[in-house]
Amino acid sequence: MYITGLLIGIFSFVIIGVFHPIVIRCEYHFTWKIWPVFLAAGLVCLLTSLFVENTLLSSLLSVLGFTCLWSIGELKEQKVRVEKGWFPANPKRADGKRKQDGKGG
Repeated sequence: MYITGLLIGIFSFVIIGVFHPIVIRCEYHFTWKIWPVFLAAGLVCLLTSLFVENTLLSSLLSVLGFTCLWSIGELKEQKVRVEKGWFPANPKRADGKRKQDGKGG
């Protein structure tokens, strides 16, 4: 019995699940402008996956890389969700909740 495919599926699910709160926290603390970090991390993971012989590790690096790239769009979507009030804005930022409440910023 081969479990490589099953492990790739499980780890993919975990990686994607972990990135949801990472995107929320990054947007909260650093704004969506942190996207170049996700771009660099994604490209490094994808390029590294090309040189790893182990199928499981190469696949997981690829999933991690594409998840980082997907997160770039999610950062921008998270900004919109904050503007709609679905998530809290960082009150320490000039574009944060204090400004939206009309209390300055």
